[in-house]
Amino acid sequence: MEWGTELWDQYDIIEKHTQSGLELVEKYVKFVKERTEIEQNYAKQLRNLSKKYNVKRSGKDEPDCRLSSYQAFLDVLNEMNDYAGQRELIAENMMMNICIDLTKYLQEIKLERKTYLMEAKKAQQNLETTYKQLDSSKKRFEREWREAERAAQYAEKTDQDINATKADVEKAKQQAHMRAHVAEDCKNDYAAQLQKYNKEQNNFYFNEMPLIFNKLQDLDERRVRKLGQGYILFSDTEKQVMPIIGKCLEGITKAGTSVNERNDSMVIIEQNKSGFERPGDVDFEDFSQAINRASSDTSLSTPKGPMDLLAKNKGKNFWLFSKRSKPTVTEDFTHLPPEQRRKKLQHKLDEISKELQKEVDQSEALGKMKDVYEKNPQMGDPASLASQITQTTQNIERFRAELGKYEIWLAEAGGRGDTLRYKSHAFNNNGSHDIHSPDGAHSDESTPDTSQAIYAEFDDDFEDEELAAPIGTCTAMYNFPGASEGTISMQEGEELEVVEGDKGDGWTRVRRNNGDEGYIPTSYATITMFK
Repeated sequence: MEWGTELWDQYDIIEKHTQSGLELVEKYVKFVKERTEIEQNYAKQLRNLSKKYNVKRSGKDEPDCRLSSYQAFLDVLNEMNDYAGQRELIAENMMMNICIDLTKYLQEIKLERKTYLMEAKKAQQNLETTYKQLDSSKKRFEREWREAERAAQYAEKTDQDINATKADVEKAKQQAHMRAHVAEDCKNDYAAQLQKYNKEQNNFYFNEMPLIFNKLQDLDERRVRKLGQGYILFSDTEKQVMPIIGKCLEGITKAGTSVNERNDSMVIIEQNKSGFERPGDVDFEDFSQAINRASSDTSLSTPKGPMDLLAKNKGKNFWLFSKRSKPTVTEDFTHLPPEQRRKKLQHKLDEISKELQKEVDQSEALGKMKDVYEKNPQMGDPASLASQITQTTQNIERFRAELGKYEIWLAEAGGRGDTLRYKSHAFNNNGSHDIHSPDGAHSDESTPDTSQAIYAEFDDDFEDEELAAPIGTCTAMYNFPGASEGTISMQEGEELEVVEGDKGDGWTRVRRNNGDEGYIPTSYATITMFK
């Protein structure tokens, strides 16, 4: 059923209905906008809440950081922050896919509806103009016909009047004939205008207006369909993020199940165990010995006088609930209890060892690069590396001195000295490193270039190590002679295994099928890393 057929005479109803439909779209857009504002405010409040309770710690050394309950709470806060992000995504998608899209569509159909209504008004105006012309011709015909009748009656009356002259009679007849002719012309004009109006009216009610009404019906149906899609998007937008929201909630559940009360207790013990022995029994102080000095000096094993008795137990009281002043932090951690001091020293040794290993690796890479530059000047100037080599050598010596100092302190604290010695034999290439030397001093007998010595030692170490699993493959793009020590030659198109990636120095360690290993310039090959 179509509006043009069934509602041909309901222009006002159609106009009102289509306007009401546009207002409904506007109302829905406004509703969704307010929903997005709620989501954004909700997400903002959730983020602020997470931020408020997610207190930033100064570092990993904070006591609570290793507790599972503390970590679980941080996980809950992180998941809540991610959850807030999904609420923001809902708001963003609703704004983009519903509000902006429907607003744009609304402007289009408003313009389209306005065009159709203007066409209807124009057709109505044309019909009204034709009707006015018809009405004007009709009135003129009526007026002229009456004038013609009066003229005919007057001519007839004059003709019967015995007093009228022949001239008067002739004049009256001519006037009546003229009026009759004018009336006939008006009749014909009226008939023509009537025919024209009927044609226009028929076209208006059977063609123009039905077509316009059908266009408005199509527009309204498209509006309703688009609005229905907007309703669906309102739901689908949230459904799309429900899996991720579910994962956030699962993460919170996982954080709760990860809490291990027994482990937390063990962490508290590990972090706070002092290593002190429990206080022994307080000795009996026999002040009567001051009166009877003639008694046996060995009686009750007491000192000779009351002052000696006081001095013996001075400082041995150990009160659990007494307030302790905050100790002054020292470099050797002597302000800490024995057990905590050993842990701090061991941790410091591990950090220094890692930093030292980084410098050793850097020195090795610079040595190789220098050797390549010396044998292949076109690749670079060896002198350009001098400052870097010098700085690396100084850093190595400084870390060695630090390492020796902390090893001595650890030995004094009763520690085992299990430091992370990455390829530790390389530490002694450039001077003997004695753990009993606090300043890490070395003899003058071994003063070769640090980078070259370390470089040679590491090559030996590579030979002693078991073959590492490859982490990728590469194909040579150019020939490489591999003339310098530690490098390996390759031919264009040759395929090799990657066993160590580029660490930023421009070199990649590779291996042939026969087990030969060495470094090649990273830019000389196409490298594909395993996932």
